[in-house]
Amino acid sequence: MLSVEFYAASHIGRVRKSNEDNYLVLELKSSKMLTADNGMDELRFCSGSFSIEEETDGVILAVSDGMGGALAGEVASKMAVETIGKEILKMSKSSSHEGMPLIGKLFEATFRANTLIHQEQRKNPEYRGMGATLTGVSISLDDVSFVQVGDSRAYLIRNDKIQQLTKDQSLVQQLVDAKQITLEDAENHIMRNVILQALGAQSDIRPEGVRLVAARGDILLICSDGLSSKLRSSDLHRITLDSIENLEKACYNLVDEANKRGGEDNITVILARLSGSALSELTEEEIEKESIEIEYLSIHDTAEENIES
Repeated sequence: MLSVEFYAASHIGRVRKSNEDNYLVLELKSSKMLTADNGMDELRFCSGSFSIEEETDGVILAVSDGMGGALAGEVASKMAVETIGKEILKMSKSSSHEGMPLIGKLFEATFRANTLIHQEQRKNPEYRGMGATLTGVSISLDDVSFVQVGDSRAYLIRNDKIQQLTKDQSLVQQLVDAKQITLEDAENHIMRNVILQALGAQSDIRPEGVRLVAARGDILLICSDGLSSKLRSSDLHRITLDSIENLEKACYNLVDEANKRGGEDNITVILARLSGSALSELTEEEIEKESIEIEYLSIHDTAEENIES
């Protein structure tokens, strides 16, 4: 058995006039799907816990940050999380997807969301240029894996360590990888908001995948850049650990601290604690993760065929 205790919050921030962020919490067993209503001024919050007991059970958690100005960003992030949630539920009931791991379904649903958002922004002039980031995690009895498009992030908090699990698909990250700038330079770089991929921005995307060897007591933190651009990983770690027994309070405190530091962007965060007999005990060993190789072409073709039909 694997238990997932979660807390999700999305806040408009202190400067923006609308909230272009959204989140997704999806449980396959009950078909329960929660997203953030894009409100004008208040914190959109949800919490709960799920138990994963069978191979067909699973949980999806995701954060999406919309872009495009006016209402377009809200539309893009809403389309992203709702499409992914509905498509995964549909696949979980389809015999043609029987045996496909949950992370495979998340990848396929991500491609479908990209195609739908791209079609919408080409069809409607008011949505021209819209797109959305997507950082999602699939949690099942035998696998905890992540999908990444854009610069929202996923972190793992384990014992006294925090590690960023995803890598930003951004221009400054590319410069850091090429050793043209340092991580410190990237934090204040004039091009720090330029991302290289977004759902709907182009017809083809190449999501990145990461698989984590999870342990009992692990805390996952998924957030939009409205949080990660204001709080360093050490800040995220400290604030979460300060309320380790009350993750709801930690969730509120993370949003509050980002707002205290300016709150120029929308702020969205999901905290999830993993527990249960299906996971191994925490150890002092290094965190194990690996890249996931996906057959992009076959999944992409299937996604487009299902949309067109």
